Parts: sequence; structure tokens; C-alpha cells
Amino acid sequence: MFSVPGVEVPGLSGYRSAWRTADHDALAETVAAFFAKEVAPREAEFIAQGHPDPALYRKAGALGLLGLSIPEEYGGGGGDFSHETVLFEQQAYAGDNSLGVAVHSGIVTGYLLAYGTEEQKRAFLPPLCAGEMVASIAMTEPGGGSDLQAMRTSARVEGDELVIDGSKTFITNGMLAGLVLLAVKTDPDQGAAGISLVLCDVRDAPAGFRRGRPLEKLGLHANDTAELFFDGLRVPASAILGGQPGVGFFQMMQQLPQERLVIAVGAVAAMERALALTVAYAKERTAFGKPLIKHQNTRFELAECAALVRSGRTFLDDLIARHVAGGLDVPTAAMAKFHLTESQCTVIDRCLQLFGGYGFTTEYPIARMYADARAQKIYGGTNEIMKELLARAL
Repeated sequence: MFSVPGVEVPGLSGYRSAWRTADHDALAETVAAFFAKEVAPREAEFIAQGHPDPALYRKAGALGLLGLSIPEEYGGGGGDFSHETVLFEQQAYAGDNSLGVAVHSGIVTGYLLAYGTEEQKRAFLPPLCAGEMVASIAMTEPGGGSDLQAMRTSARVEGDELVIDGSKTFITNGMLAGLVLLAVKTDPDQGAAGISLVLCDVRDAPAGFRRGRPLEKLGLHANDTAELFFDGLRVPASAILGGQPGVGFFQMMQQLPQERLVIAVGAVAAMERALALTVAYAKERTAFGKPLIKHQNTRFELAECAALVRSGRTFLDDLIARHVAGGLDVPTAAMAKFHLTESQCTVIDRCLQLFGGYGFTTEYPIARMYADARAQKIYGGTNEIMKELLARAL
């Protein structure tokens, strides 16, 4: 059940997602306590330094909060994507954007579980689930974003090694990552069939690998985002995900629906938080002698936002159930990504307006939420590309 302590949200009071069980509720309590105790009090510190404390990954791992959908034999929680959803929701409700758990647990571990060799799974999944190693996925390049086939980062074979050259940018967890799941061209003449994914262990700053400066961004200021450079980095040839070159593009196309669903989860949870915060503010703030909530314009604005939030939540819940059952298709995931992130930006913008001048100050969470939301329409494939993917299926 969605709730923000002390706040009843119009259209969501008493609503319960059909996929939720008592197990999910217990997990939500643990996650909420973790963010309230360990993360939220240090928000200003993380914003100032541009990344979270890496020790928090180990603390989350010790609580069993990482790799919730990974089988227990690999150190995970033995659940499914619905359990990961609880983690992402509670992080959004706490107002945290520092820990890159969506990439770490929602994306990279999924690639390893789906395609990794047994040796790769046993080498990387336990430390990822324990938080001893932070994971990132590196697709985007300075010269191209969503056009993955145009990437230039390459890996050539020399003996029993791959030699990697190129660069990546806008990489979440880039500064802290010990594992980089890297998209490269292993055969430049084969187009999509020449793309491979390589597991790069960069914990010890190997020769040929360099992290660039933390990127200064409009929002997500506490989130670790960086450029990565590869200049002759050598990794074992066995580091290709799954052990077979040339199937990386297929692997990405199969996993991108989950990535886009992760983004959709964050969008809906952010809308829910924004609405809850605004309802609370509108009940406390007075204008022209009465609380804002008593003014018709305020009530109408909140009513329309509540409708977007409720419809977004029910749409998301259907997608989660489909995905857990193995039935989330590419067009529907694309629809969810663009529709729910557009709704997120709309709801937060309208909520910010109701805060007036205070909504424009970063002392109030709604201002930070406004800046953070904008990236949602860009990463994971731009919303324009999502519309094209859906249009092709019509």
C-alpha cells in the first residue's frame, strides 16, 4: 500500500497493488528504515561530493537489499522483480537519488543472471549482492546516445585477451563501479551482430582504464555519474558476457524492457511522493485567509494530479505482474517508459506551482524532484525513440 507517514493521498488511500504480499510489506519496512537511518540524514553531504558513500552498498548488502531477485545460491534474495520494485519505490519515497541501486540491482545483475556463464555468475553475483562491488553498465558514448549500433568503443583479440579502446559517458555509478558491463564492437564490419558485452573488473584501477570527472548535471546531484575512458585496457577473452561474442546487441534488446520498467517504477513512486508532499503543504499553507486546499484551483489541480497518479499506478502494477510472469514485451515497456516519465514531469511541475516561491528553492524537496525528473525522459532510450518503438508495433 502506498503511504507517506501522516498523509492521505487522494485517489490512493486504501489502494493496494495486486502483486503485493505480506513479504513485500515486511521488506518495505526494512528498506524504508535503511534509507531513513543511513541515507537521508547525509543527503547534503552526498550532494556536495557528487556521489554516495560506497560503504552504504555494503550496509544494504548486509541487510539483504541488493540482488533481491537473484537466486540464493548466488548470494541474492531469491525473489523476483516485484521485490526489486519495493526497493526502488522506497528509495523514491525517501527522496534519495544517490545510491545507484536501480542500475546495480535492477539492470546489471539481471544481465549476469540471464546470460552469464556459471563461472561469471559465481565470480560477480555474490560480491554484487553483498555490496562489496558496485556495478555500472556502459553503453552511451560522447558521439552517440540511443543509437547503440553506432558505438565506436572496440575490443580486439590479442592472444587470450581483449584489448579495449574507446570512451563512454553519462555512466551511472561510473566513479564507484568495480564492475563495468561494457558494450563494445568486437567486429566493426558486422553492425549489430558485431556488438559484445564485456565484464570489466576495474576495482584495482587497471592500466588502460581511467575515470573522468564527475559530470555536473541539472539534477541528480548526489548521483555518481561519470565519463569512462579505455586506452588499451586488457581483460581476459573469457570476460565476454556469456562467453560468446557478437550477441551483445541481442542481449541488450532482451534486457532493455526491464530497464525501462525500472525507470517507470521510479516515475510512479516520484509522482506519489510529490502528490503526498503537496497535499500536506496545501493543508498547512494559508493564502487569503484560508488553507490552500480550500481554494478551488488548488483542489482542481490536485484532483487532476491524483488522477494521473492513480492511472499511472494501476498501469505500472499491470506491467509488474506481466514482467514477473515473463510477458512484458518491448512496445509495452516503451509505452510505459515514455508515458509514465512524461506524467512524472507533469505532476511534479504542477505540484511545484502550488508551492509558489518556496517550490523554487532547493530547501524544499519538490524543487529537487523537479530537477531530478528531467533526466527520466532521456536515459534508458529517449522518449522520442520509445514512441517510435511503439509506433512500429501499431
